[in-house]
Amino acid sequence: MTDHRTLDVDSVGDYVASRPELAALIDVDTLQVKEVGDGNLNLVFRLHDADGRRLCLKQSLPYVRVAGPSWPLTPERAAAEARGYEAATTWTPETIPTFHGYDADRHVLAMQDLDGWRVWRDVLVDGARHDGIHLDLGRHIARMAFGTSRLGTLGPAHRQAVAAATNVELCEITEDLVLTDPFLGHERNEHRAELDPVIAELRANPRVLATVARAKEAFCTKAEAFVHGDLHSGSVMVRREEDGSSSARVFDIEFCTYGPVGMDLGLLFGNLALAHARWEALALPADDIAWLADLPELVWDAFEAELRALWPDRLDRSLSDEWLDDWLERVRLDAVAFAGCAAVRRIVGFAKSADLESLPADLHLQAATGLLRRAGGWLEDPDAVSVARLLR
Repeated sequence: MTDHRTLDVDSVGDYVASRPELAALIDVDTLQVKEVGDGNLNLVFRLHDADGRRLCLKQSLPYVRVAGPSWPLTPERAAAEARGYEAATTWTPETIPTFHGYDADRHVLAMQDLDGWRVWRDVLVDGARHDGIHLDLGRHIARMAFGTSRLGTLGPAHRQAVAAATNVELCEITEDLVLTDPFLGHERNEHRAELDPVIAELRANPRVLATVARAKEAFCTKAEAFVHGDLHSGSVMVRREEDGSSSARVFDIEFCTYGPVGMDLGLLFGNLALAHARWEALALPADDIAWLADLPELVWDAFEAELRALWPDRLDRSLSDEWLDDWLERVRLDAVAFAGCAAVRRIVGFAKSADLESLPADLHLQAATGLLRRAGGWLEDPDAVSVARLLR
């Protein structure tokens, strides 16, 4: 039976004590709890005890948190996120927080608390680099793409997995907020009036609108693999290791669904473009800006290298090497299209990001105008856009 009681800092301890599998992970008698949810949808609690053991709980609400009860949303979406973590635990456990299970009655996910890690978007807003994390991100996308597509899952099992991965309401949010509203106009959109001319150009360009329509069609119909569905710098945690290298962990998988592999790459690239526009507006050191401009290509190269390394183990032996080359080109085209949609959405549509929103007004206008024009170029002719040239 579903239990819609909402957790708070005072009730989390009793909740953990009622779940033996969680109580075994942390001492409820010395528990300290902090609610840290700063996203658009959910409650997030970080827990630690006197011995330093840690746990993170995430509870979905029956509405969109950022909008309140006026925008109802089924809390059953947490089940989709649980499926996402279970799939990632199978195929790429080293690039996600350890998943400790899902309470379907209370809509609560339990996972590793990434103490000492930071949300990558916050790091980028601070102007800081984390060299090497492209390897973790490219490998994560590649391993999920291989394992959950027909490369790693045979036909009947793949079709069953697609059918079980229904995520209707959150997919509708993506269709509306990312792939429709910014390009057709909607009352949810938010942007400065000074941007109206360049936005009008995008909306009047039939080639731009055709690319957006193809991206939307791909999202709605191309069930290639289990995708994150909302992969951006705010759904990645980063940490600098003792040897000076950096690591990344992907989290916040609640928008997961079966979709085009290029979607996760493109959403990530489009959000990196926001950080790049910020760094350029702030005139950060040229070497750092160049590093950020290289990141889409570095992530793509890591993705392709990992996929080709896994390729000999594909289960569908009817797929030839020539098919792989052709498929990667189609993935690239999807990635470019989704990158353009993601960049435009964060400037024009609902739910902004701190990359540009925290800039002074004059720099915000400069960065937003430049990025809208750049993204418009990607959408106008994606065939002519290489990943290496996205931010150069």
